[in-house]
Amino acid sequence: MPTVPTVPVTRQRPRPAPTEKKPAFRVIAQNRAAFYAYAILDRYEAGLVLQGTEIKSVREGKVDLRDAYAAPENGELWLMNAHIAPYSKGGVHNHEPRRKRKLLLHRSELVKLTAEAAQRGFTIVPLRLYIKGRVAKVELGLARGQRQYEKRDRIAERDAERDMQRAMRRVV
Repeated sequence: MPTVPTVPVTRQRPRPAPTEKKPAFRVIAQNRAAFYAYAILDRYEAGLVLQGTEIKSVREGKVDLRDAYAAPENGELWLMNAHIAPYSKGGVHNHEPRRKRKLLLHRSELVKLTAEAAQRGFTIVPLRLYIKGRVAKVELGLARGQRQYEKRDRIAERDAERDMQRAMRRVV
């Protein structure tokens, strides 16, 4: 009787369950004090030029934007006074925590933003820093400083709105 060659049976791997999509971006730090101290007029998204240990520290979430601002210098925009803590495993290759960092914008956005910021009373403040895909981005806000009475008025309006919402929920 002739022998029939046997075909090895291959086992199929079970399909992995569909995974949830990762969020479009992950917020690392927010500058909540900016929303209190300034009236935000316009927002821009800018890339951030970072060194190797800086991006690792950003991914760990060790960023503080409280006193940070952006300033034009020689036709470029720079993020000043933002604190990115030294990377815990950086050793001698660590970065300076408060060094100025270059911001990346389209030329038209850069020209428009620097022209508006040159007007008296306007400043450029970072509102939040986040990771989008694999790169770090900063949301910048063109801001005008608020006086104390403007802050009080805004808080009063917010409280009145909240009270109206509560009253509407009780009625329904």
